[in-house]
Amino acid sequence: MQYNYKKEIHLFWCFVSIFAPMLSLNLSGKTALIGGSTQGIGLASAQALASLGANCVLISRNEEKLKAAIAKLDTGMGQNHQYLLADFGFPDQVEAVVGDFLKINHVDILVNNTGGPAAGPAMKAKPAEFLAAFNQHLICNQVLTLLVSGGMKERGYGRIINIISTSVKIPLKDLGVSNTIRGAVASWAKTMANELGQYGITVNNVLPGATSTERLEGIIANKMAKTGRDRADIEREMMEEVPARRFGRPEEIAAMVAFLASPAAAYVNGVSVPVDGGRTGSI
Repeated sequence: MQYNYKKEIHLFWCFVSIFAPMLSLNLSGKTALIGGSTQGIGLASAQALASLGANCVLISRNEEKLKAAIAKLDTGMGQNHQYLLADFGFPDQVEAVVGDFLKINHVDILVNNTGGPAAGPAMKAKPAEFLAAFNQHLICNQVLTLLVSGGMKERGYGRIINIISTSVKIPLKDLGVSNTIRGAVASWAKTMANELGQYGITVNNVLPGATSTERLEGIIANKMAKTGRDRADIEREMMEEVPARRFGRPEEIAAMVAFLASPAAAYVNGVSVPVDGGRTGSI
């Protein structure tokens, strides 16, 4: 029997809506800029933030997918959702597009999220692969943070949330480029948390474990191609590494994003939080 997680998520957010004022989770009047938000964790994060009242600005490179994603966001509290078209593979393009948006708008919440580098061992990766991932992740994070932080300082409120990976705690096998760049992003984020905390701006990292997204599909397909094993065996082996004995759901990662974006998380700063069913083998 298939587990009905949608009902569980609906009940959770009903609870949130009732107790939001008490818990300071209400994001009405706040504007969130979410990267990679047409699918997976990015889209789920946008949906979670919208459900708390935030105006969401989605940014990705596929306009048709952006339009479809916008239609999935809650507007019950009068939210005004928009999208921006930009490719994170080109930091200058991201800077220009978001810079134009900020001429007449502001951002209170920034969710740095984009697709991960291709799988494979570090010894087989070309320097260009490291440079591309560095630009896509760390440089774009830096560009966006510089753009939005000025307005955050003026309003005394800012939330910068980076979707990274549990590999910043323990490097993962056959993800050489990803392990390297994700670690750099985590260190960058801690540095930013120290520099921006005095202005009411927090910088935190959410570290998803194995989550049912297109990224996980790619990792499974890569293992199938390399080993010749069938999908069920690979999934079973991966799930056995997780105390919860299952893959995560994008909505579960998004719930942590929504909390960190809220006023309730004002004193949570500079941390990397695994949301991985207990898989990461460190405290």
